Amino acid sequence: MTRVARETGGMAVNVVTGAASGMGRACAELLRDTGDELVVADRQDGIEDIARELGAVGMRCDVANRADADQLAAAVAARGPLRALIHAAGISPTMADWRTIVRVDLVGTAHIVDAFASQAGEGSAAVCFASSAGHQIPDDPAVAAIVDDPLAPDLLDRLAAHVDDSGIGYAWAKRGVIRLVQREAANWGARGARICSVSPGIIETPMGTRELAQQPFMTVMLEHTPLGRPGRPEEVAAVAVFCASAAASYMTGCDVLVDGGTVPTVRRALGI
Repeated sequence: MTRVARETGGMAVNVVTGAASGMGRACAELLRDTGDELVVADRQDGIEDIARELGAVGMRCDVANRADADQLAAAVAARGPLRALIHAAGISPTMADWRTIVRVDLVGTAHIVDAFASQAGEGSAAVCFASSAGHQIPDDPAVAAIVDDPLAPDLLDRLAAHVDDSGIGYAWAKRGVIRLVQREAANWGARGARICSVSPGIIETPMGTRELAQQPFMTVMLEHTPLGRPGRPEEVAAVAVFCASAAASYMTGCDVLVDGGTVPTVRRALGI
C-alpha cells in the first residue's frame, strides 16, 4: 500500500470521518497499519467499538454541528500533527429532505475543512468525498454562487428558490464540495498542504444499495456504466488513500471520478 506520508517524519495522525461503514470504513481499514495514529469519527452509535477493532481512537461527530467539527479537530491537534484527513461522512437522497442533506454533505464538509485548516502543514493532505451526482447536473451560475458560500447563514433559504427535492439538493451539495476543494487548494497550498475530492459513482455499500433500490435514476446510471457493475468500497478507498499519500504530491484542487466511466455516458444521454 502507498504510504500516507508527511515529510517531517515521526508519528502523526490520520483521520477518517464517516468511518462506521461503507467507504469511510474501507478508508480506515487501509490506514490502520501505516504506523501513524488513526482517529475515526462518525455520528453513529458504536463508533468506539469500531475504533477498538481498528486499533484506533473513536469519536462521535456530527459534521453538521460546527461544535462537533471543532471538537474533533482539537482532539486531533492534541495527539500530533495532521498527516491525512479523509472526510467521507455524508448522507444520500433517500435518507433525508434536501435541507438536511445540504447541511450534512455541504455545510458539514465546510465545517470539517475549516476546522482542520490550521493543522494543514507541509506534506499533509485532505480528501473530501463528493459524488458523481455533482457532475450530472447542468451548470447554473446562480446556484453555483449560492453553494460557493456554504457557511452563509441564509444558505438554505437562498437555495430554496432553486432546489425542491432531495436528489437535486444532493447533487448541488456535492457540486459544492467539488468547488470548495478547488477554492481551498490555494489556502492549503500556502501551508504546504494539499486538498482533493473524490466522486464515487454507484458503490456497493448499504447506502448505495438503498439508493439503487429506491431511485429509478440509479438504474439508468448503472445501465450507462461502461464497466457494467457497481464499484466496491475498497476500490474507492484505494483512490482516496492514494490522493492523501505522498505518491500524489502534485495533486491538489482536483476531483477524481471513481464511477466506472458513468458520468460521460450519462451526460451524453441527458444532453448535458
